[in-house]
Amino acid sequence: MIELTTQEIAAAVGGVTGVDVPVNGISIDSRSVQPGDLFVALPGSHVDGARFVDAALAAGAVAALVPLHVRADGPVIAVDDPLLALGRVAAEVRRRSPARVVAITGSTGKTSTKDILTSLVSPRRRTVASRENENNELGVPLTLARLEADSEVAIVELAMRGLGQIAYLAEIALPNVAVVTSIGPVHLELLGTVERVAEAKAEVLHHLADDATVVVPYGEQLLAPHLEGVQARVVTFGDQPGADARLVDFRRLEAGSEAEIALAGRTVVVPVNFNSRHNALNLTAAVAAYDGIGLPVQELGGGSVLVQFSRWRGEELQLPGGGVLIADCYNANPTSMRAAIAHLVEVADLRRRVAVLGDMAELGEEAPRYHREIGELLRRSGVHLVVGVGPLARWYGGQWYASRDAVVEALPDLIRPGDAVLVKASRSMGLEEVVEAIAP
Repeated sequence: MIELTTQEIAAAVGGVTGVDVPVNGISIDSRSVQPGDLFVALPGSHVDGARFVDAALAAGAVAALVPLHVRADGPVIAVDDPLLALGRVAAEVRRRSPARVVAITGSTGKTSTKDILTSLVSPRRRTVASRENENNELGVPLTLARLEADSEVAIVELAMRGLGQIAYLAEIALPNVAVVTSIGPVHLELLGTVERVAEAKAEVLHHLADDATVVVPYGEQLLAPHLEGVQARVVTFGDQPGADARLVDFRRLEAGSEAEIALAGRTVVVPVNFNSRHNALNLTAAVAAYDGIGLPVQELGGGSVLVQFSRWRGEELQLPGGGVLIADCYNANPTSMRAAIAHLVEVADLRRRVAVLGDMAELGEEAPRYHREIGELLRRSGVHLVVGVGPLARWYGGQWYASRDAVVEALPDLIRPGDAVLVKASRSMGLEEVVEAIAP
């Protein structure tokens, strides 16, 4: 972390402290404290961080950020709200950093786009990027707090559950490049309509650094009203002829694939280690962001891009008899489900196609309709065996099981050697256990 003193932190967060020592890192877990860290004692419904202040200080923390009501003998910074203060510390670190910040949000594809962009940038620039689930009011500040004085690029993923949350995160990150990967029916239980989803995602467009670049899907009409008045360069991406960053072709090779992408009169062929077309579109968005950072796009054609995707997000695992398992069970919504089914069909070739699909969560009153539409798509796509898991998954058709445990028990009768299998559901369904049972 860019070094701050406890006095500087107290001034930034509106806190009170009687100590003045340098801080070199942030920790919210007393078990992972490193010498020189500031321990942030977050209140929680199950575990109160204030109980672990002494342990954090004993482990090497130079001070603890605590609520005003907490009595502590050691060095502390007392604040009204430690979570809000954490965000303000991160904003101060970001303000002092010369790094170019990319913020990525969207209904689908944001994590994969973050993974792809990180793989493009990190071999060439000193890069800090969101890890695992560092995409909320805890994770984004923790990502930015890892910025060092010599960091050149920061790549942060912004998630949301409702209006105002991306605005809060974007104010902290103040991105030089903002990417909206897609707009679709997600979080409808909270937001109600896809138009309000667009409104929530578009919050990132209104908290930008000077001379920023905005990367958005070509032809996304729901974003159009939110782009009006945005003082930034707008770059569209897609596979349509009018897109500024255009996926011209995506070719599968013996080992991996290559994407041909046109941008601003230039064409670059990028070799990659994945073969899904929806990730080729995510790559196109990432290339536009790469250009927005100010990096030369032509250098991307110099060697294969080895993307390390986050776990459970489209991993392809080999099965006995030449089969393949697509483990895509971290999240699901109608848009990502359609893309995953298309990928299953493409990967399967002549193999038997099996789709093990759980509920898509947070779709509100229209949830049965969305699940029924996916069932119709499965039938049109020629999926040989559909296995539904969960109450809403009945609408997919095929064989149905009430729980993942029931599916795991039935797997020997469902999966054959040589099958192409897709496992996908919302995270709440826990279908990673099905993945581990198929490919232990």
